[in-house]
Amino acid sequence: MGKQTVLFKSEEKKSLSEIADALRKIADKIDGGTLTLKKGLDEIKLEFPPHMVFELKIEEESGKKHKKSFEIELEWVIGEEQANGATIL
Repeated sequence: MGKQTVLFKSEEKKSLSEIADALRKIADKIDGGTLTLKKGLDEIKLEFPPHMVFELKIEEESGKKHKKSFEIELEWVIGEEQANGATIL
């Protein structure tokens, strides 16, 4: 397994409406092929290939607090197209 480096990270509490709005904006940018993320002085521009691996994951954690998480991940190998997977219903 290769070395993993976090290039950008943002985590903040938002309302359902704010989250839905942010996801719509991200979806539009992905559809256009590029996305620029900014936080303070940090900025990263992503250029997306025509096909990527699209992963949805739901986790549940029990401990002092009972938590659930819903993660969306896009993954691609630079210079390599991906084309297979599940259908969104």
